[in-house]
Amino acid sequence: MIKPEVFRQYDIRGIMGEDIDEESFYLIGKGFGTYLHQKGLSSLVLGGDARLTTPSLKEAFARGALETGCTVIDIGMVATPVLYFSIWKLKTDGGAMITASHNPSNYNGCKLNLGLDSVYADELQKVLHIIQKGEFASGSGTYTINTSVNDDYKDYIISGITLERPVKVVIDAGNGVGGLYLPEILENLGCEVITMYCEPDGSFPNHHPDPTIEKNMQDLSKKVVSEGYELGIGLDGDADRIGVVDEKGKLLFGDQILNILARDYLKHNPGKSVIVDVKCSKNLYDDIIKYGGVPIMYKTGHANIKMKMKELGVEFAGEMSGHIFLADRYLGYDDAIYVSCRFIEVVSKTEKPVSTFLADQPKMYNTPELHIDCPDDRKFEVVAKVCDELKAEGYDVLDIDGARVNFPDGWGLVRASNTTPVLVTRFEAVTEERMKEIQQLIESKIYKYL
Repeated sequence: MIKPEVFRQYDIRGIMGEDIDEESFYLIGKGFGTYLHQKGLSSLVLGGDARLTTPSLKEAFARGALETGCTVIDIGMVATPVLYFSIWKLKTDGGAMITASHNPSNYNGCKLNLGLDSVYADELQKVLHIIQKGEFASGSGTYTINTSVNDDYKDYIISGITLERPVKVVIDAGNGVGGLYLPEILENLGCEVITMYCEPDGSFPNHHPDPTIEKNMQDLSKKVVSEGYELGIGLDGDADRIGVVDEKGKLLFGDQILNILARDYLKHNPGKSVIVDVKCSKNLYDDIIKYGGVPIMYKTGHANIKMKMKELGVEFAGEMSGHIFLADRYLGYDDAIYVSCRFIEVVSKTEKPVSTFLADQPKMYNTPELHIDCPDDRKFEVVAKVCDELKAEGYDVLDIDGARVNFPDGWGLVRASNTTPVLVTRFEAVTEERMKEIQQLIESKIYKYL
């Protein structure tokens, strides 16, 4: 059968050979095909990342979906945003992307889509329940290959971006699939581009494909500084998350990338709302207001954010983790390749160095996103207990996603990760000493319940 725990909040994910294998992906294909049929739908695009296990899992998924009578269009090795683009371009009912995103090379998984909406939470559990019951639709589907969407995707992005001058940029794709797209797009836009680790290699031989972690961006930082380039851009394994380093080689946090883009967006869209997740700096919330926008704090998770954007009609949103969503001049999903181009567009409008873009903001001391190991079956319970205790003690607690505890001079956060067996924390304050005090307060309560 299939391990229920691989069906996570936003996607299916596990260790190859231990949690998932070809047989489980055959069943996932049958389950998703049946799920579509129950809604009167039958067509899907199927793509996969550069992981060494992806081709066999993709073949197994396709076999399962075809046995339910689905029309399967295989678009080959692609970035996750290209899968989303293909659903839109080819007008299919849904899509499936075989990927484990930024997880280590021994992981793999699958993201499912109904139109451009993620199949997640309760809807993803419906796919699991179909598999558990073994009640599958039956039929004889059709299988075709269409790799022309890759060129369509590149052309679509190039046609929507205008640079005011050439920008000098270094790209580190982390041996993920983003290297198949971003260098070519930027060169076509007139940029001077140096590439690093842009050849897809599912063993990720150079560094872990997560551009939000400083150690993974060290090579990129050194190259930007040594070459005297204006910035560096890193992509995660399936190119839906972005990382940026400035001309000094300093890593920008996800909320700083968001902040720079938000200022530009609000210049052209005064009064509009911007959705940002609970992990983001107070500076970002204050800055959105300062630039005439309305900040909306919401729970973390790409599927959550996309659904909230659709519900509220919001065109711009993002997360600390580097997922950034633009429905302004684009299609509304998280696409680090497109977001890179929008960021470079902002850079091209000025001669000022990237390191000065947010220099006018108040100095805040903050941690990156920190992780505390906690088993999947206990993490939500631990967070709930910490949240209840903090509320009982009279603290100002926002519980939209875990507990974000607000103080006049800072804040702290604890929430359960929806993708890994960890608790996620982050802390910020006006002084480093105060930041550490807030961190100590919240961590002391976490460790009480671990």
